[in-house]
This record gives sequence, C-alpha cells and structure tokens, in this order.
Amino acid sequence: MLHAGISWHAGGYRLAVVGPDGHRVPVPGDYAPDRADELITQLRGLGDRLGIVVESTNGTLDGRMMAAGLRVHRADPWLLPDRPLLGSVPAEELALASLRGGRGLVRLEAHRGTQTGREEELAAQIASSAAADRELGRAGRLFSHGDRGRREVALTFDDGPLPPYTGQVLDVLERYGVPATFFCVGINAGGFSEDLTRMREQGHAIGNHTWSHPFLPELTRPQLAEQISRTAEAIADASGGEAPRLFRPPYGSRTPQVMDWLADTDATTVLWDVAPDDWALRQADAIARDVLAEVRPGSVILLHDGGGDRSPTVASLPPIIEGLLERGYAFVRADDMIGRTRSGLVAAS
Repeated sequence: MLHAGISWHAGGYRLAVVGPDGHRVPVPGDYAPDRADELITQLRGLGDRLGIVVESTNGTLDGRMMAAGLRVHRADPWLLPDRPLLGSVPAEELALASLRGGRGLVRLEAHRGTQTGREEELAAQIASSAAADRELGRAGRLFSHGDRGRREVALTFDDGPLPPYTGQVLDVLERYGVPATFFCVGINAGGFSEDLTRMREQGHAIGNHTWSHPFLPELTRPQLAEQISRTAEAIADASGGEAPRLFRPPYGSRTPQVMDWLADTDATTVLWDVAPDDWALRQADAIARDVLAEVRPGSVILLHDGGGDRSPTVASLPPIIEGLLERGYAFVRADDMIGRTRSGLVAAS
C-alpha cells in the first residue's frame, strides 16, 4: 500500500508519497492551485490501495478528491508537528501519518466533508459563541440576515473561484440580471483571476473566505490574521478592485476567542440563515426545494461554487431565482443588505 500526504502553502499544494517501507516514491511534487486536477489525476494513477492524508487547515481539495473516488483521511493537530504561519505541516509528515497505521486519522465522507466526525464539536463551539455573536452583531460587525420586513434576499457563494463552476454560476446570474456575493479562498484567487475580474465587472460583491478554508478554532491568532490578510491582498490583486471588507468563516466555525480576534479586524462577518447543504452531493431539485421552503424576507442563502462538483448547484439556480422572483423577492448583494439594515444587525437567529 502507498501512503500520500498533501500539504498546502502560499503557492499551492505539495504531494509526497511513501511506500510500506517508509521510503519516498518519486512523483511530481508541486502543484499550483490551477493544476489541482493534475494532482488528482496523479493520485488516481497510484492505484486503489492508496491512503491520502490532509490536515484540518486544508479544506479546498478533499471534496474534489472524494468525487474522483479517492480515499481521504484527516490528521488533526495533536497527531502532527506545529504548522508555520501560513501553510500546513509538510506533505512528508502527512504521508508518514498514514504509514503509521492511521491511528487517530479520520476517514472523510463525501456527504459530511472535511470536518467529518466533528459535527457535534462544531455545533457546541458555535453555540458557545452566541454571546460574542450578539455583541459583534450589536456593533454592526456580524450579520446573518437582513431586515425581515424587506422582501429581499442575498445569494452568496463560497469556496471559489473554481472553473468551470464559477463561470457557469456567473452565466446564470448574468442571464437573470441578479447580483450575488462570492466568498473566495485566497489559494485559488491568483490562479483563476479571470473569474474574480468577471465578478467585479458584473457588479457582484467579493468577500474573504480565508486562504485555505481551515477550521478556525485550531488556528493561532497570528495564523488567522495571516489567512485573512493574505486572502484580502490576493483578491484585490486578482480582481483589480479593493480588498474585501466582508468575511465568512469556513463551516461557520468559531469560538468566543475567535470572535474576539475577528472583532479586532476591520471586516464584517457574514453568516447565513438558509443553507441547503449543496456541497453534500445533493441533487439540483432538492437544493432548490429546500431554498424555496426556507427563505424569508432578508434571508442570506449559502451556496457553493467551489470545493467539489458544483454542477447540481448551477442547475438549481434557475428554479431558485425564478421561484423567488415569482414570490416578489428582489436580489441584493450582502453588503447592500448590510448597508440598509446596519442599525438593526443581529447574530444568527
């Protein structure tokens, strides 16, 4: 059996493979973000008995790998050495974690995602942050929905840009003349700058979704700050616009400490109140049905244009948009919704 580790750094991804004797297997090692498909093809060519390990700060690749039929595990921090300021532990360490027998590794499931097995922990941490959420909301710095008296909604998309799905989403939005907000990961920004430029030119808002889509409670304060600042710079450079002032935490992950750290930035945290879990291998009709059933005036709808096969999300957009237009809803950007409801912002409710 072969054992592969995939690390990430500011410039992309690195692959290391070891055999059952612990010796390195020669494979191409470095992949820019826009060559991630080549990385996945390389992994598929290594055979069915391949074990792949990523760590909890790499939330950009596992969905795509699992969609390709690969077996992926997560190594949590207590199994690994310390991470650098921006990056994961070395790929070699992750490959060796698989070789050591997988003790403590978590097998990821496509319908549960990067944080497989952590759902209760994540829910408890979010619940513990309720008071911090309310405080930041009263300060106008956290937002999960708009004015319930206004018949408007905000479409938001996470985890891109990622061809071809981001472009397909933009095609649908352009066809209907609908604005949206895209929360982008920094690691993809430079490699797919044409999508970011098109977002800006079509009048959409662009937000910050961290560099590598990490589980925020496992970051140090400097690591979180670096994720946010580097992503802001990359988005501004790639789009030809300003650095984003909107921020969305991956998975909605947060603790009171994380919220305190975010309070010291100049970003407004944008959550959501409608989430059809389109990332979890759902069909387009189910995604559209759930959105239309859950939307209320002022809703912020969470969808995805990256992180995996998003063709069902693309297919769900026409019935979502047409259904909401028929009900008299207007579509607005998240920042415009915030601007109109700034005095009454509330935390998730």
